[in-house]
Amino acid sequence: MPTNAYVNAIGTAVPGHDIHPAFVDWALRRFDDVRDAKLFQRMAERSGIEHRWSVLDPTQSGGSPVARGGFYAEPVLPGTQARMEVYAQAAPRLGIAAIDALRAKQDLSGITHFVVASCTGFVAPGIDQIIARAIGLPPSVERLLVGFMGCYAAVAALRSARHIVRSDPDARVLVLCVELSTLHLTETRALEPMLAMLQFGDGAAAALVSADPAGLRLDAPFATTLPDSAELIEWAITDQGFRMHLSGEVPGRIAAALADPAIASAVTGGRDVAEVGAWAVHAGGRSILDAVERALRLGPEALTASRSVLARFGNMSSATLMFVLADLIDGARIENGVALAFGPGLAAEGFGFSSA
Repeated sequence: MPTNAYVNAIGTAVPGHDIHPAFVDWALRRFDDVRDAKLFQRMAERSGIEHRWSVLDPTQSGGSPVARGGFYAEPVLPGTQARMEVYAQAAPRLGIAAIDALRAKQDLSGITHFVVASCTGFVAPGIDQIIARAIGLPPSVERLLVGFMGCYAAVAALRSARHIVRSDPDARVLVLCVELSTLHLTETRALEPMLAMLQFGDGAAAALVSADPAGLRLDAPFATTLPDSAELIEWAITDQGFRMHLSGEVPGRIAAALADPAIASAVTGGRDVAEVGAWAVHAGGRSILDAVERALRLGPEALTASRSVLARFGNMSSATLMFVLADLIDGARIENGVALAFGPGLAAEGFGFSSA
């Protein structure tokens, strides 16, 4: 029988600067159309988000990055080089904070592999090398860097760790997702991109995956791409950061896809939806969670963990799903769980899981 792989423990970290209220105030002053401003305010109030955290420092007076003296205060926003300089310093620090949180729960000796997912920055040597050196991993540790996949990159990272452990039962895989989404504020007065930026915050999560039967067992993965949807989520590198396009059609397209019995069956591993004991759905936004709940006809408590993460942290790209799993791993025993995330493509990826 193949070896099972388990997420033994998860540690999480966010920066200390809550930028959500300041962003909402800033955005409301930028709309030329009063109707757009009113709609944005209504959507912000209904977003289900209470806090989003940023690695960008407060101003000397305690203001946000968009305040006078902040990173985004100038009429011309910082270029991609300036943003990547911040990423090169802040991403390793935040990633190490998540690993330290994991180490407080789990012995991290004997790491053989290091899998890192990060979609919000680039630097070479990569943050996998920078962090490995900083935390004292031996040079012999095998590294994998998953980049620019978007919000479902955590699935790719954990799936890769599962494959490693199943092929080498002695492997101890350190998995890290670290995302600095707030480095990518873009100049706009349009409603749709403002609503997209309303969702995102910074965060990091680290997990140990091994054959030790503790925590959550990682079961079979799944992946699918929704037809005729490639233009709905786009992530482009520009001279002023990475520009996200998140179409308002995404929730409806997700709901329509999950209503297809074939896709729903792929997501649940062939089980009836009622047999799924827990859901870890990427908290990409309230409308996305609502679409999943509606399409699969889930009960009102099914996505409690995802909605809680959204409220406390916003959408942290790939790290978000790991935060949801972190809440579930410390909760009640789980049978037949499903993890599900969406991203550019429009793709849906995930895996089954259950308590060890």
